[in-house]
Amino acid sequence: MTEEVHALAKESQISPQKARLIANEIRGLAVGRALAILALSPKKGARLMEKVLKSAIANAEQNHGLDVDELMVSTVRVDEGEILKRWRPKGMGRIRKRYKRRSHLTVAVRERS
Repeated sequence: MTEEVHALAKESQISPQKARLIANEIRGLAVGRALAILALSPKKGARLMEKVLKSAIANAEQNHGLDVDELMVSTVRVDEGEILKRWRPKGMGRIRKRYKRRSHLTVAVRERS
């Protein structure tokens, strides 16, 4: 079993539900194909996930000496972060709650065996 190399982005300004749509697209793919999919996606989550994936690739190459061409995305996890609660004024003096959700993005890569 080869070792997994992780990269983590905490408190990303995107809801976990939206980030999981992107995470499901790249899970289990080779890193070159995953980067191509993320580069062509118009979603905000793709930009954030691309940063974390590039960081995981750099960690694997620099810290563990793994071959970049043999890497695959083994784990992609999106966890719920802090929820910022805000208020928005509505008609007749009322207010409405707004939730600004945040996510923790974790990507792990390993060499194909």
